[in-house]
Order: sequence, then C-alpha cells, then structure tokens
Amino acid sequence: MIGGISIHCVDVAGGRVAVGLGVKLYRLADTVLLAQGVVNAKGLFEHAALMSEAITAGGYDVRFAVGDFYRDPGAPSAPSFLEVVPYHFHIVDVRQHTHLPFKFTPWGFSLFRGGA
Repeated sequence: MIGGISIHCVDVAGGRVAVGLGVKLYRLADTVLLAQGVVNAKGLFEHAALMSEAITAGGYDVRFAVGDFYRDPGAPSAPSFLEVVPYHFHIVDVRQHTHLPFKFTPWGFSLFRGGA
C-alpha cells in the first residue's frame, strides 16, 4: 500500500488557504518533475502522482511560488520578500503517509512533516 504525499498550504498573513499558490514536486535522484499545479479551494495541492506508485523511497524537492502568489492582484499583502521556497525531504517507508503543512507570509514560512 502506498502512503503518498499530501500538501496543505495556508497564507497566515491573509488568514486564508492559499488558493492558486503554484507548487512543483521533483524527485531528487533523477530530477524528474512529478507534479505541478496550484493549490485548490480546500488549501490542498492535489495531483494524481502524489498518491501513486510514482512516490518511491528517496529524496524529494517541493517548491512553492510564494512571490507569484503575493503578486496576484487579489493577494492581501504585497510585495513578497520570499520568491520560491524550496523544501527537500526524504521518504524511507513508502507505506507511511507524508503530510506537509506549509504555512507562510510574504516574509517567512513554516514547513514540516505533520500528521495526516
């Protein structure tokens, strides 16, 4: 059974889920782009690859386009000090679910492995 990856994004400066935030997920071993898209109305980055056999043991790089998010005309704060926030993580046991809560402002962020 594949545990998969879930990514939940919250703009804490605006007090809202980060609808429209651009996200990319790469596998580090071969620099393959596994998933690309935007955060949905539930604050989730949902992509078929995240819950598939594509998620194997090894290193990953997720990138969040924070600068573009705050440049959007509907953003509550601008300009952003941050541009693209990269986060490298490693999966050892693919049977375990990896949940990544990303909480950010234009000036800083918190990202960790959470419980899902």
